[in-house]
Amino acid sequence: MSALPIVIDVEASGFGRGGYPIEIGLAMPDDRTHCFLVRPAPSWTHWDPAAEAVHHIRRDILVSRGRPVTEVAESLNAILDGRTVYSDAWGHDSSWVALLFEEADRPQRFRVEALRGLLSDSELADWHARRGQVERSLGALRHRASVDALVIQRTFVACRATANTAFPGA
Repeated sequence: MSALPIVIDVEASGFGRGGYPIEIGLAMPDDRTHCFLVRPAPSWTHWDPAAEAVHHIRRDILVSRGRPVTEVAESLNAILDGRTVYSDAWGHDSSWVALLFEEADRPQRFRVEALRGLLSDSELADWHARRGQVERSLGALRHRASVDALVIQRTFVACRATANTAFPGA
């Protein structure tokens, strides 16, 4: 198999209007992961308790331990400059990443694409079963952005291995 795709996952304050990124995770081709807690910008006030029940990150933790949006944007650009990253929730994740860069007043120097565009119909049909196997094998019970990115990347590998196809490049 050729190089693995870089996978991005974003946890947010809530879905819909007013939601913003609170944690961004990356799974790199060399098995490294990166995770960034994002300190909410002053204008980012929406908070959905239902979203917190999923990601278990309290807003006060973000305020005290999160990194400023500018710092997160610059870190992402430094790691991902000129590359394409893949998301299994492209519609949400690409919007939240764009919001982060807009708030930071920085250009985004990488692309976010839909992971499903890399998968065949048979791989898509196999996705949920393979994801469950990967989660069990990793013991990935913690719903956090970097763990989720790694699970998504490993699920991609499992689906590809079953279909005996390779990632077209990195």
